[in-house]
Amino acid sequence: MPSTLESCELFYGTRDVYKIFDLPNNAQEKEIKKAYYKLSLKVHPDRVKENEKEDATEKFKVLSKIYSILSDKDKRALYDEQGVIDDDDDSNGTKWMTMWQQFFKPISTEDISNFEKVYIGSELERNDIKKAYLAGKGCINYMFNSVPFMSCEDEPRIYDIVKEMIATEEVPEYKTFTEEPKAKRNRRHKKYAKEAEEAAALKQKREKQQESSLERQIAQRQNERQLGFSAMLDRLAEKYGEEDEDENDTFDLDKYMASKSKNKSKRSQENNTKGKKLKVIKGRVSKKSV
Repeated sequence: MPSTLESCELFYGTRDVYKIFDLPNNAQEKEIKKAYYKLSLKVHPDRVKENEKEDATEKFKVLSKIYSILSDKDKRALYDEQGVIDDDDDSNGTKWMTMWQQFFKPISTEDISNFEKVYIGSELERNDIKKAYLAGKGCINYMFNSVPFMSCEDEPRIYDIVKEMIATEEVPEYKTFTEEPKAKRNRRHKKYAKEAEEAAALKQKREKQQESSLERQIAQRQNERQLGFSAMLDRLAEKYGEEDEDENDTFDLDKYMASKSKNKSKRSQENNTKGKKLKVIKGRVSKKSV
């Protein structure tokens, strides 16, 4: 089994854990956590295609191991001083998924939507576009896989952003980007359209499953309420019904409610009678109205 540093080199092309996290050696804990979160999302086993799960899982383990080193004062000091990672102490390595879940809450569709609104047009997006452009040497397909939320509809906007960077010599000009063949662009657009259709179909399927589940829950609650109401009627019939009723007799709820109303009125009249005070006159008790 390869060591952590060997796995770093195998999957990320370097043994420098700071380089993998794209951080300086003096990075603070908050920066380390943010970098770990961002990288781990890209290779999370639940977020990749089936044929990519094996590699993604190993990459995810490597990132989790790196995070456990950089977030521990003593382990980080050992790495900084000697470039060594102690793989014998693998108490966190076997619980990498649990550790990730403890740090980060489950991401909902609403969370992603809210982040997209803030991200699009932000300085963070601009930096990601720049990094992807440089790393892919102008390959737009590479940028698609590296810049969050990038779509075919975004190409004109992102093209203008990169052209401005080229004009100010912030980045070099790559012909791969500025002179992309039309056939390559068309293939990308067809692939994107197909993936969008598949995503829409999957979303519709999940919504139907949720609706079906909700309908079952509502039907179950209605059935439980009906059973409860029937049981109440049975108890009322048993308590107030005629003792010698035959099998054709039924409990009349309207008659029972009318009877209750009549009894309530009678009790009210009795209470009015009680609103009198007793007065003693020469050893006799008399009633005096209030």
